[in-house]
Amino acid sequence: MKALAIDSAITQLTIAAKNDEHTVTFVYNIGMKQSETLLPAIDALLKKAELTANELDYLTVCKGPGSFTGLRLAFAALKAIEMSSQKPLYGISTLDAYAYPYQKLPFTVLCAVDAKKDRFYAKATKQNKTILEEGDWEPEQIADSIQKNSRSDILICGSDAALLETQLKEKITGRKIYTVPFSIMTTDALFALTEEKIQKKEPPLKDFDGPVYLRASEAEVKLNA
Repeated sequence: MKALAIDSAITQLTIAAKNDEHTVTFVYNIGMKQSETLLPAIDALLKKAELTANELDYLTVCKGPGSFTGLRLAFAALKAIEMSSQKPLYGISTLDAYAYPYQKLPFTVLCAVDAKKDRFYAKATKQNKTILEEGDWEPEQIADSIQKNSRSDILICGSDAALLETQLKEKITGRKIYTVPFSIMTTDALFALTEEKIQKKEPPLKDFDGPVYLRASEAEVKLNA
């Protein structure tokens, strides 16, 4: 299949174009400069992959949780391509995408993204059984849920696995905790999970669907204060 994927949920921006068996991936460690980079990067990527938007079979995006600004930018860019090309746009949970390579391992797989203010966007599963629902959690809440609901060793993945590990070491007992380095190839998981959705005939995002934030933005908090 031919597809375009964007992960802008964290400060690292990853975009990829898949032309059947050939995939081209661009990774940018650009902090908060995603707005200046994304559209030119998509154009360059499609040219490198020898594709046009009209040739794509689908579009896919990390739908959150993650960076408010990054998620909005990716959705805006892909919604524009969706409208002009009439190609379906699918959304995949950031945490599901980051945990995807490890789901068949015999661990409680805990995926973590730093949500700031001593909290994490996190989700834990054991071979696709949910141990901790996707949410905006304090480390104590994560540890308590895992202690109660799982007895297996823990594999922490995601962009902020090492940071969460330091906060869980003293809170979880009776099992080993491992961390894995964060893979920059997050778009590979987006392609795989989206094609699973397509095979199951699950619908793409609707016109009014947007990012999953899990938490109000700083601007919303100040507005409602």
